[in-house]
Amino acid sequence: MIIRKGYKFRIKLHNGDEQRFSQFAGCCRFVWNKALALQNSLFQDKDERILAKTNLLNLLPEWKNEHPFLKETHSQVLQQSLIDLDRAYQNFFRRLKQGEDPGCPRFKKKFVHDSFRFPQGFKFENRHVYLPKLGWFRFYKSQEIQGTVKNVTVSRRGKHWHVSVQVEQEVPDPIPAQKPSAGIDMGVARFCTLSDGSFYTPLNLFKRLSKKLARLQRSLARKVKFSQNWKKAKARITSLHEKIADARRDYLHKLSSLIADRFGFVVVEDLRVKNMSASAKGTALNPGRNVKIKSGLNRSILDQGWSEFFRQLEYKLSWLGGWLERINPCNTSRTCPVCGHADKDNRRTQSRFRCMRCLFEGNADHVAAINIHTAGHAGIKCSYWQKPDCNACGDGQPSMKQEPAGTGDLLLPLSHFATLKM
Repeated sequence: MIIRKGYKFRIKLHNGDEQRFSQFAGCCRFVWNKALALQNSLFQDKDERILAKTNLLNLLPEWKNEHPFLKETHSQVLQQSLIDLDRAYQNFFRRLKQGEDPGCPRFKKKFVHDSFRFPQGFKFENRHVYLPKLGWFRFYKSQEIQGTVKNVTVSRRGKHWHVSVQVEQEVPDPIPAQKPSAGIDMGVARFCTLSDGSFYTPLNLFKRLSKKLARLQRSLARKVKFSQNWKKAKARITSLHEKIADARRDYLHKLSSLIADRFGFVVVEDLRVKNMSASAKGTALNPGRNVKIKSGLNRSILDQGWSEFFRQLEYKLSWLGGWLERINPCNTSRTCPVCGHADKDNRRTQSRFRCMRCLFEGNADHVAAINIHTAGHAGIKCSYWQKPDCNACGDGQPSMKQEPAGTGDLLLPLSHFATLKM
């Protein structure tokens, strides 16, 4: 099995190096914006078609003659920028064909996501990396690079520059281990609750540092724009955002690795985090309701990073021979795991669950995790979740308001909860 990994290291720069790096990133941004303006004009003209990747790359020599400063940048770096634009347009047309939000490619701004990529010509010697037309640079090597290096990307993050190394590594096919399975319910008060009763508290670093961030932003607003004091205040805000992002990423990596090591089959809800965290402000004609409460919920969801957690958990499970299953999230916290009764009155509070039929009580997040775990095994036992016309488990297509609990053997006996701490 061939897997791809990425290593990211901070580069140690000297006087004048940052200006050369910014020049390379600026040339890539210039080529991207120039090509994007051309493609947009062709796309808006119904009689013309956008240029293919090869035709787009053939324009580079002409642009270098028109703008001599492009010759100071490595040619393959500029080519990679045009290749990225072509890939962005391909993704745009794919989403447009599937009826999704297309997300048209946008123009790049100065000092925002500055980066450039070398597909070849680079070298590594111990703690030094050679970048074509830039020279040798030392980087802070925190771990060994394993695998065949495919490309190197240099990017700016705050006031520092980093080198990202993408490698391909051939490893033996993972043997599915005899590990237990688990269902995971995501929440705000608890980051995630597992079907075995354990749970993990959220980091919520953005919430803890929100007052400090607001104070720095007020300080920035009082200063003259683009003055030296304004730049210093802006750098402090950027540094604080980097600290929050680094802590969140570290927490998610540690937690996803822990769960991937413990379990071989993990079931989660197929959550649309983008829709869940959408603004409830509404419009002037149709204003939203409970906007303040909804905005706080949105901040909590985005602060915890649910989508990134699912992404990390999925690929880490696949590397260890496990897999991740996503199920319909409808009524997972309203269905009794003992008798299968689904009712909104079963969960009248955020934390407690009480079945109106069999009077079973427990923690609502734990009950939801058990239902998610059960529904994941139901999806494996038959193709009920993939085929709407399947009648093996009941009435065929599942309802949008209630997840299927059609087979009685999927419901758990009351004795199952005797040893669990609710």
